[in-house]
Amino acid sequence: MTIHPKPRIPNLSLQSALAAFLLASVPCLRADVLCAGIFGDHMVLQRDREVPVWGTGTPGESVVVDFAGQSVATRVDPSGSWIVRLSPMAASDASRDFVVKGGNELRFSDVLVGEVWLCSGQSNMEKPVGPQYNQKPTSDYVNAIRQASNPLIRLYNVPHFGKPDPTKTYLSWHPCDPGSIVHTRFSAVGYYFGREIQRALGVPVGLIDSTYGGTQIEEWMPPGSFSGYPDLADLAAGPPFPVMATRNAVSSLYLSMIKPMVPFALRGFLWYQGEGNLLEAQVASYTDKMRAMVAAWRAAWNGPDLPFYYVEIAPFLYSSVTTHHRHLTPEALPAFWEAQSRALSIPHTDMVVTTDLVDNVADIHPADKLEVGRRLAGLALSDTYGREGAFAHSPAFASMRVLPAGALELTFRDTDGMLGSSNGKPLGEFTVAGADGGFAPADVKIMGDKLVLQSALVSQPVAARFAWREDATPNLVNADGLPAMPFRTDSWPLAVEKPGPPGPPK
Repeated sequence: MTIHPKPRIPNLSLQSALAAFLLASVPCLRADVLCAGIFGDHMVLQRDREVPVWGTGTPGESVVVDFAGQSVATRVDPSGSWIVRLSPMAASDASRDFVVKGGNELRFSDVLVGEVWLCSGQSNMEKPVGPQYNQKPTSDYVNAIRQASNPLIRLYNVPHFGKPDPTKTYLSWHPCDPGSIVHTRFSAVGYYFGREIQRALGVPVGLIDSTYGGTQIEEWMPPGSFSGYPDLADLAAGPPFPVMATRNAVSSLYLSMIKPMVPFALRGFLWYQGEGNLLEAQVASYTDKMRAMVAAWRAAWNGPDLPFYYVEIAPFLYSSVTTHHRHLTPEALPAFWEAQSRALSIPHTDMVVTTDLVDNVADIHPADKLEVGRRLAGLALSDTYGREGAFAHSPAFASMRVLPAGALELTFRDTDGMLGSSNGKPLGEFTVAGADGGFAPADVKIMGDKLVLQSALVSQPVAARFAWREDATPNLVNADGLPAMPFRTDSWPLAVEKPGPPGPPK
């Protein structure tokens, strides 16, 4: 007898469950193509430079980026990342779509091509156009906001530590108008800078505001950027640790507020910071910290010549701050100005002087941010864009010569042919000293683009200082009306902290 095997009856419930599991697993195995968060509607792409575009997706997936007649393809690498580079483009105010295609499609609308600048630093760069809690509002902010409509300026604001606040507008590009200026709480210095260069160049301008008040430069420096600088050996040797003023980790703000935008194509950087380091009496090391940070940011963007324009911190009575655990001397701020001035030896940098923009030396947040932005724009228009006659450089001390009859002759750079007084009064804030180091006020004669200093109290002067006080109100300007940089001709030791035990922590 032939025995036939019993027919196998499929287990339909098991097969259905398996099929359902496999189908449900597909989204887990496949990720939508995404772009870095800096890409979005209304953005501005940098003109005349290669434009990197990057993001994430499923390994092996094809990605195509289409914009302005270019179509560039790549595949997602095994780590889930992809990057393409668009060829340099001319400036354009034409509103165009920017399309990224993978298994899905991303479409960003109203994209322009022009100039892009990153604005960073602490509270004086963060200070918005308008009111700010516990601060005096920026000057004439009502009219500034009312007149802010310019669709060729685009604003992008980065939140503290990259974490959005639902009450504010962050991490998206906005055409500039009264509403976006208010809702983004955009940097006043950054906005005024962008407004000036947009007017001068006639091209779209994209501004990125990545700022955080009360911070120190170490927080903005990439990990590994401290090596090679003897003054920063402690930072280079150890693991990240909190900086004194904020208790934030070293490099924390770079990682959360700068790195996510690397390598978005841009023209250069604007920087307004230093108060936090001065309050910690960090004067001697600040120049090297600037050198290290500028080099690291340029390396991150693969732009060794990217311009870096920064702002000299303003006069303020640091020695009277009694709630801080450091006791600073009145010389601490001039010493810090000197450290900032030394950073001018970094190629492709320049500095805005602010000694004439303060109406209250007890206010660490001066209200006149329009002039700071205008002066930064003057530097960019002159040094980056090659515009002749741009309102640009402050006069800086160049050399000193001892004259007969107890006089000193000082020469300056960037005088535009003439030195003068901003208010028609005799030049003030000059002192001279003999070999004993005792300084006394000096009488000053203007000799074209030179100055001659004498003092009845110092018969044989050997050194001169200018605006060497934290509450200095100097009036020396060049032919463009720009104030001279504070300076000293001597190298005598300075005391930046008062003797005695520190006060309680702030």
